[in-house]
Amino acid sequence: MGEHAAQVVDKQALRAKYAEERDKRLRADGSAQYRRLETEFSDLATDPYTPRVEREPVTDHVTFAFIGGGFAGLVVGARLKDAGIDDVRILEKGGDFGGTWYWNRYPGAQCDTASMIYMPLLEETGHMPTEKYAHAPEIREHCSRIGKQYGLYDNALFHTQVSDLEWDDARKVWIVRTDRGDEFTAKYVGMGTGPLHVAKLPGLPGIENFKGKAFHTSRWDYAYTGGNPEGAPLSKLADKRVAIIGTGATAVQCVPHLARDAKELLVFQRTPSSVDVRNNKPLEREWFDGVAEPGWQKKWQENFVGNLAGGFAAEDLVQDGWTDLGHRIRKEIMNLPPEERTPANVMAAYEDADNQKMSEIRARAEAIVGGEAGKKLQAWYRQLCKRPCFHDEYLQAYNEPGCRLVDTDGKGVERITEKGVVANGVEYEVDCIIYASGFEVGTEYASRAGFQVTGRDGETLSQHWDGGMKTLHGLHMHGFPNAFMVQPTQAANMIANVPHNIVDHADTIAAVVSEAERRGAQTVEASAEAEKAWVDLLLTGLGARLGDTGCTPGYYNNEGEGFGEAAKYSVGHPAGAMGYFNHIDAWRKSGEYKGLEFA
Repeated sequence: MGEHAAQVVDKQALRAKYAEERDKRLRADGSAQYRRLETEFSDLATDPYTPRVEREPVTDHVTFAFIGGGFAGLVVGARLKDAGIDDVRILEKGGDFGGTWYWNRYPGAQCDTASMIYMPLLEETGHMPTEKYAHAPEIREHCSRIGKQYGLYDNALFHTQVSDLEWDDARKVWIVRTDRGDEFTAKYVGMGTGPLHVAKLPGLPGIENFKGKAFHTSRWDYAYTGGNPEGAPLSKLADKRVAIIGTGATAVQCVPHLARDAKELLVFQRTPSSVDVRNNKPLEREWFDGVAEPGWQKKWQENFVGNLAGGFAAEDLVQDGWTDLGHRIRKEIMNLPPEERTPANVMAAYEDADNQKMSEIRARAEAIVGGEAGKKLQAWYRQLCKRPCFHDEYLQAYNEPGCRLVDTDGKGVERITEKGVVANGVEYEVDCIIYASGFEVGTEYASRAGFQVTGRDGETLSQHWDGGMKTLHGLHMHGFPNAFMVQPTQAANMIANVPHNIVDHADTIAAVVSEAERRGAQTVEASAEAEKAWVDLLLTGLGARLGDTGCTPGYYNNEGEGFGEAAKYSVGHPAGAMGYFNHIDAWRKSGEYKGLEFA
């Protein structure tokens, strides 16, 4: 890491520069600047990948219903099957398993965390990723592999949106209702709707007036562009002038393909991404044979966590851009005498390490692209203020003769016209507009999930969380018996490798359900005391979210608005991700299931 030399950093000047760049991007409407694809532009939200199959409504009973067919549903389903729970039903609004990987089929889509720790159940399925950072088709294929191996297709309902979950206390079951007229019951329910599945569009005036072709990157129209998800040339763009709005992680991956194949590509940028070295490479069979001992994937995942948390693991198995920052932080900390390693000095060490890292990333942008564009592609914020990006073709794409950066100096695009895009007071006429504007993150859960959850005594999950999120272990909620939440918050909060959170939660769910069945219990639920004690424990930590209001606006800090008083509850374990994983592992192994009430 660090192929481009960092400059000497003036900390005060850099802080001022970061604040200046943040302030010019702040907007009064914050996260309200976006519009929902599915409700306001339903024609753009249609599933272009799998035909919808009509069916009769389902009115039966299952032991476990899981909402969401991405990694969460697949891994929970697999663990439940292993535990002997056969009638598991997964409900998914897409046409197949995959979650965000079902929808994201844009050219160049790939995971940005190493495949060997990102793709779940590699050991169980015997699959070896073909490259260190697998592309989307391989990840989708792996999702299908899991579904087939564990028989999860047999009872699944695709193209099905849950509309309501309601607890029936008399019968001790959940009533599941959907947009297909289904109304069935389940003893247990799990929710893993994921943070990246509700596509959003920028709230630009005139967006509905454009007469050319327009689509969101999660609904890529290969019939218009030519090509395919496997990377074939986008041949139908050879005579097209294309605009892409957004320069986040998705754009970083698809811009090189558009720059290569379109007659002209205009990239509209409000905030540049930090783009570090990727160094993707094939994974050979010899590598897999060398690591494939029992428990190897868990070992690698835990090693990754250890290297992120200050880089204090004995070795670095993954060796990538994520762990590089951890090593830099460790180096700065180790330069301090032991008696000076106070929390304040550790945070200062983190700042110093980050400053050096970001200085190198900015130098890389200028060295590869050069000129004014190279300067405009420099990211002026801390690396973890926004989702870090890693790519070896994105910056190079701006050297293509037909690729042009339209930087808006933090203002963003002004409006859309019938003919194109207006930015910096100039109208750019284009044939096609591609929105790389991402997904809803941080909005209210019921809104994002698309359904309300009603527990005992008519209390909704929205009401339960009105003053802030309340759970036990990030999984269980008092007043919502037999219900499980699969997400990182109030748990490990391991954002650099979300599937690690999922696998750990799945292990807990399978253990708790097995224990409930062994006891012959009708319900299992977090006690009010245990839920409160867990939240109190979380609040003893630093209370930092992924990004704060001091960061440049983005989904990590709710577009610069912050998340209000309730945000202080949206944290992870005070001892960090590994602290949570160790805690919950000991909790499971004890067999006591302290904090849960079985009845």
